[in-house]
Amino acid sequence: MGADLRRPDVHGASRHQVIRPLVSIVLLTRNGARTLPAALAAIARQRADFAFEVVAVDSGSDDGTLALLESAGHQVVSIRPDSFNHGLTRNLGVERARGKLIVFLVQDAAPASDDWLVRLTTPLRVNPAVAGSFCRQQPHPDATAITRQYLQMWMAASPSSRSIRLAAPGDLHRLEPMAQLRLCAFDNVCSCIRRSVWEEIPFPETPIAEDLEWGKAALLAGHQLDFVADAVVVHSHERSARYEFARTYLLHRRLYHLFGLRTIPTATGLARAVASCARTHISWERQEPLHGPLARRAMRGLALAVAWPLGQYLGGLSASRGWEPGRFARI
Repeated sequence: MGADLRRPDVHGASRHQVIRPLVSIVLLTRNGARTLPAALAAIARQRADFAFEVVAVDSGSDDGTLALLESAGHQVVSIRPDSFNHGLTRNLGVERARGKLIVFLVQDAAPASDDWLVRLTTPLRVNPAVAGSFCRQQPHPDATAITRQYLQMWMAASPSSRSIRLAAPGDLHRLEPMAQLRLCAFDNVCSCIRRSVWEEIPFPETPIAEDLEWGKAALLAGHQLDFVADAVVVHSHERSARYEFARTYLLHRRLYHLFGLRTIPTATGLARAVASCARTHISWERQEPLHGPLARRAMRGLALAVAWPLGQYLGGLSASRGWEPGRFARI
């Protein structure tokens, strides 16, 4: 359905006043009826001195997600599930949105405060050099120990804000692969980009890591990226080991192509990583009494201790050898 600018889906506008929003929130959904209400309620609570709209791109939901979006008065763009692509689908959302600033949000990330939107967009509103910003992620209160610990290792969980801009494009390529990744960190779980920069650098067609690839391109083009630690969303997953293996495999193929990074380059390193992860996971689970019997949690921890290192090893290996992705790598 199309957005009616006389309705309050453009927040901050009166019922009869047509105002072009400064910010468009592009919300990606698919069968999100369980988690989407929290995100929609948090968006509705935002206090901002600028107009904003919500444009949802839905990939064939059949669980009531569309009814939730429409009852909230938001524009919905529907696509087939098999046409979803992390880069191209976000490009479609930007094309349908009207704001000069585009906020990306996933359906299971709930803003943690009523000034989240103001805080996330402030760097781009006050500094024209900033091409994009992304916010801090905190795990759900009932997240498992393994989930909490691994999230804390990611840049998007840091309690400290940062701004990154290259003095010269060559500065990036002089760094080691892992340092390049850390410098280019960008996360579309919750981010904001400037439309004018997107017109220069749209998202690539890719099955994963469109945010890292865009962040790298933006830095190389001379733009600045900001991490905003005081803009927070609650977001974490308890995925199966099979899913985590496929996702990690695809991600590490992309990390090799983007940065030449192989985190586990040898079979010996793989064996060591699996053993280390297994010990660490069991240790974390023993300290976590809230999520069922230890034996069941230990089994999942052991499965993940194989899935994550194996995905890293095979993903980097297949990319370095120029192999096509395995048929198992579908997420």
